[in-house]
Amino acid sequence: MKNLIITLFIISPLYFYAQDSNYVVTSYLDEGMKAPNTHYIGEAWLNSLLQADDQINYNITKATFRANSTLDWHKHTSSQVLIVVEGIGYYQERGKEPILIKVGDVIKCDKDIEHWHSSSKEHDVTYLALYGGEQPTIWTEVLTQDYYDSVDEKLKIK
Repeated sequence: MKNLIITLFIISPLYFYAQDSNYVVTSYLDEGMKAPNTHYIGEAWLNSLLQADDQINYNITKATFRANSTLDWHKHTSSQVLIVVEGIGYYQERGKEPILIKVGDVIKCDKDIEHWHSSSKEHDVTYLALYGGEQPTIWTEVLTQDYYDSVDEKLKIK
């Protein structure tokens, strides 16, 4: 009986301090869900990896745009960071020239800066988007196919 009491005395604190087995786990490897074709041309897949709450004030979304797909012009009420993890795409802020983005690139877009980003004409692109939790996207203007095509010609991948 004495051994049982000692054993319970030793094991009981482990029970109370053990980690909770009810983890919320998401996978970066999941493609996610096909996005409704509302503010973009082409085909996009979104995987919400982390959503803002009362402890974390930002979201992380994995976005995959198939070749020849682009978002419309938009801005955010907080800064946004894009981390390109696969493929090749384009990025442009209002008033600046468009640039080519590729695996390994990290782009910070300050809050309230109008911009758009996309895949290239012939390559998919996947990036992680980190952004604030309140009203994350404000759509401002449609990005036309003609404009996107002109950017592709200018930045043609050789």
